[in-house]
Amino acid sequence: MGDHNFQHNHQAIDGLVNLLTKSNHELTMVQYKLDKEFQQIYPDNANPMKLVSRIKKVQEDLPILKEQCRELLAAKQDLIDKASAILVGNRNLVQRMQASLDIPIANESEDASFANFKQVIDEWTGQVRSRTRDEDHDSNSEDINKLLFSAIVQGN
Repeated sequence: MGDHNFQHNHQAIDGLVNLLTKSNHELTMVQYKLDKEFQQIYPDNANPMKLVSRIKKVQEDLPILKEQCRELLAAKQDLIDKASAILVGNRNLVQRMQASLDIPIANESEDASFANFKQVIDEWTGQVRSRTRDEDHDSNSEDINKLLFSAIVQGN
């Protein structure tokens, strides 16, 4: 009797495996027919199901990318603030040492490195200012961090 039970279970499992295999084959055929139909209706692999899936993925990724951009923008501003403080401080220190040693002090137009640095800072300020749509103020009239905050808040 135990052998009959085993054989019965074995046949049931075989039947289930056959049913699943047949179902898998039928689903593969349906997928093939749909792919073929989509290729005929929508040339250049413009499968609407795949497009919808891709659009959903992009929509899911957008808030993450937006947050990463905000973090990057804030980190960039922090780096600029720190670099500016250090470089301007060092430049002022060098000028004071030059003055104490009676060495002629180079003005900003003669100091190419400092002029390039100021140009980068001005360009960054202009980019942030353009995000706030406030081009009427000159770059020294407002704190760039306030502008940055305003740009981030407006982006929401």
